Amino acid sequence: MTALDDLPPVGACVERLGLRAHKSLGQHFLFDLNLTRKIARAAGTGPGELVVEVGPGPGGLTRALLESGAKVIAVDKDTRFAPLLDEINTASDGALDVRYEDALRTNMATLGSHGQPLKIVSNLPYNVGTQLLINWLTAKPLFWTSLTLMFQREVAERIVAKPGSSAYGRLAVLTAAIADAHLLFDIPAAAFSPPPKVDSAVVHLTPKPENDRFADLDALEHVTRAAFGQRRKMLRASLKPCAKAVGLDTGRWLAEAEIAPTNRPEVLPPEAFFALARIWRKAKA
Repeated sequence: MTALDDLPPVGACVERLGLRAHKSLGQHFLFDLNLTRKIARAAGTGPGELVVEVGPGPGGLTRALLESGAKVIAVDKDTRFAPLLDEINTASDGALDVRYEDALRTNMATLGSHGQPLKIVSNLPYNVGTQLLINWLTAKPLFWTSLTLMFQREVAERIVAKPGSSAYGRLAVLTAAIADAHLLFDIPAAAFSPPPKVDSAVVHLTPKPENDRFADLDALEHVTRAAFGQRRKMLRASLKPCAKAVGLDTGRWLAEAEIAPTNRPEVLPPEAFFALARIWRKAKA
């Protein structure tokens, strides 16, 4: 038994203070410690590790991460739950550090001391989850060793999607440029308070070896935005404006990348977009 085990149930703590989730902040709280412990186990957190959690709310996942022995830095601009997080910090002997900041504006790379590697484990607010993921994928240099994140099921599917699926698009290609991503398990809407309209899912990402990453994410963004912006069109049509902007002939561009001009973007593997981005960058230069 630890002092964390002696704390009242998370839901009871919230009721005691008369607090509610704010829809404007995309909040949906997970009170079930069995589920939050499952997330912590999936993240592989352990003694001495540094974990960043975005949007801790009343601290359900926070407790599970601290129980694993990790040190936790929680980032949240909602100060209403400060009394509950203070109680959790006391029960964990000061292993919790709460930063009342906007996570979209927080430089996560500076949270670790002297370049200490960190894991990010979060039940992300629905309204900013995708943008936070993009920020972390495009960070240079990468400062995290893994991301274990909960999203709406639809967003999770877009992150791990493979070519040929309806969910495959720009987010899957960007993710594949930097990391290996796996969908771990679903969490039903009924598990949350208040319950959202859709189920959620937990995704785990680990960085690829540096030499295996595609570094020119700006070029990749230009190419995938053009291709998937008109995903029903053949690439010879959807990429034409993008090619024209840098003086490329669309047909020759696709031929050099060994891509059939009649293909549509959803059938191309990420590596094909990397090839297109390299050629686009060379032409732009």
